Amino acid sequence: MNPTTGQRRRLRLGVIAASALALLATSPLGAVSAQAAQGCEVGYQVTGQWSGGFNANVEVTNLGDPIDGWTLEWSWPDGQRVTKLWSAKDKSAGDAAKVESLGYNAKLATGGSTSFGFTGSWTGANTDPTGFRLNGRLCDGTVGEPSTGWANAEEQVAAMQPGWNVGNTLDSLGGETNWGNPMITEAQLQTVKAAGYNSIRLPVTWDEFTGESPDYTIAPERMERVAQVVDWALANDLQVMLNIHHDSWMWIDQLPSNHDNVMAKFEAMWTQIATRFKDYPAGLSFESNNEPAFEGVSLEEGDVYNAELNQAFYDVVRNSGGNNGDRLLILPSLHTNAEQVRLDPLKTMIEGLEDPMVAATIHYYGFWPFTVNIAGFTTYNEQVQQDLAGYFQRAHDTLVANGIPVIVGEWAVFNYSHWSPERIEQGEMLKFFEDLQFQARENELTTMLWDAGQFLNRETLEWRDPYIAERLQTEVTSRSGTTSFDRIYLEQSGTITDESLTLNRNGLDFEGLWEGNVKLSEGTDYTVSGDTLTLTAAALTRLAGDRAYGVNAIVEARFSAGSPWRIYIKSNDQPVLSDATGTTTSFDIPTEFNGDNLATMEARYADGTNAGPATWTPFQEFGHSFIYDYEAGTIILNTAFLDTLREGEPATLTFHWWGSDTVAYTVTKTGTTVTGTAT
Repeated sequence: MNPTTGQRRRLRLGVIAASALALLATSPLGAVSAQAAQGCEVGYQVTGQWSGGFNANVEVTNLGDPIDGWTLEWSWPDGQRVTKLWSAKDKSAGDAAKVESLGYNAKLATGGSTSFGFTGSWTGANTDPTGFRLNGRLCDGTVGEPSTGWANAEEQVAAMQPGWNVGNTLDSLGGETNWGNPMITEAQLQTVKAAGYNSIRLPVTWDEFTGESPDYTIAPERMERVAQVVDWALANDLQVMLNIHHDSWMWIDQLPSNHDNVMAKFEAMWTQIATRFKDYPAGLSFESNNEPAFEGVSLEEGDVYNAELNQAFYDVVRNSGGNNGDRLLILPSLHTNAEQVRLDPLKTMIEGLEDPMVAATIHYYGFWPFTVNIAGFTTYNEQVQQDLAGYFQRAHDTLVANGIPVIVGEWAVFNYSHWSPERIEQGEMLKFFEDLQFQARENELTTMLWDAGQFLNRETLEWRDPYIAERLQTEVTSRSGTTSFDRIYLEQSGTITDESLTLNRNGLDFEGLWEGNVKLSEGTDYTVSGDTLTLTAAALTRLAGDRAYGVNAIVEARFSAGSPWRIYIKSNDQPVLSDATGTTTSFDIPTEFNGDNLATMEARYADGTNAGPATWTPFQEFGHSFIYDYEAGTIILNTAFLDTLREGEPATLTFHWWGSDTVAYTVTKTGTTVTGTAT
């Protein structure tokens, strides 16, 4: 349970690339006969190296029964890449190297060898890879039966990276489609797999389909529907993490006040789930429950109840027979939180189990003021970044470094969706997404994106924003460069001048700017001095075109790896707000946005105290206190804000814009009437 850091790192590097074949070997889709003995050795030699590049030769020896067709996989330890390969087919993707045989060298007799060579790229270091796998089996010089799963939780959790949540579907209340998503189909899961995901988290809420005590029988149609989705996922090479989901706040949270009944129902549910799936392959794992929390107790007492629940889950599944004796089981911390005081009791419990097939899970949606846009946290600043880095490092140092793998079972930002206005500026959100996946790699955490329909359109099977989807896929294995902001605002009525941004290279080389397929000219269209990127007035004048309000052009900053960074050239003028009258249930401010974008709103009374539900800060929560509708030309003050206004006392609202000066506005509540005045 306590391997050294070096041992742990080598183990993880050896399994990421082999995830697909390891799972195939557990199912009828595997290419290797269940009776065939497997074994292999690999010789790896760098034959030449220069700045940024190298040549290498790889020799593969089959120690097992004869094979017809082979695939060799490994992971790069330092971000190296194959750039040109001969005597085999290159099927690599990012850090996961994958090489397949050609027709003439596909057959390898026992003791037979073949070799191939390649040219590769490297930066910083060129450490030899380890953990080679031939047709899914580790090449360690031994011979045995084909792999039937993963040696321990660390291997299996690594092979799940990255993962995707089928959110707001089988977990929704009132039926699978009641929260706005269509029923899950095999085609949806195939779309997810094609986008590079290796696992799904399948949230399921069981309560509405569960009978009364003492048996708490789960309706057969519910169980079989869940089994159908699990079957589709496994057949399409997706691991599945199955859980008990919204039951956590529907009835499990009453454990302190209704202990015996809650425990009886919880154990009855897991007994039925475990029994139904006991003969499923290792690619199916179980998660105790979602975001455990308990009513009427302190956090410290909650840790004790959480441990009791996790122990009951563990005991029920392990004693249910079949493959459940060594199936991967995943235990959450209280609130799935990674504060140190929440991680320590979970670590103690898992270590006490002395079971190599147990993992931990946490969730992360970012530093709270940033992820909901409150208190002026409108950018991905140092404080927001440090919250992320510290959160993931604690998970690593407490759990991963002690042999307990960690799954970030949900991550995204709160309130991001395709159907609501932009609450967090998109570029700042993308910086968070990029850094989160980098920090996950650095701390050896597996991540599962929470998607309740805001990323994948499950009706059309198209990613709602292909740019975001492409970045999410690329940044699983690579950093991406950014700039200090992703927008350049040009005052429509003003003179265009040079505009500068700061390059955030993230360890990469800046390769230039493009507009579509046309590369801009350095020295004429832009200049680079240190980390300062300056677009010239001449280039911006051309890009702005007729200077209509809004986006005039999109420029891409490209780097030596990762996804391009989009810079939006926008024309705008100062927004104009008009007087209005409304009620405490409906108050809209007529607004001419003039191509600009709202960043946040602060609210104060004349005596300097804060107005609005968030009394601890003048900057109110975007979406909760206020929202906008660009098409309708309004800023909307929500009832949550209006209800808190003092009777007859004017409150000054200061609207902050990304491209213009602030605009002040005064609102006064008299009874149920609200009046607004532009100032």
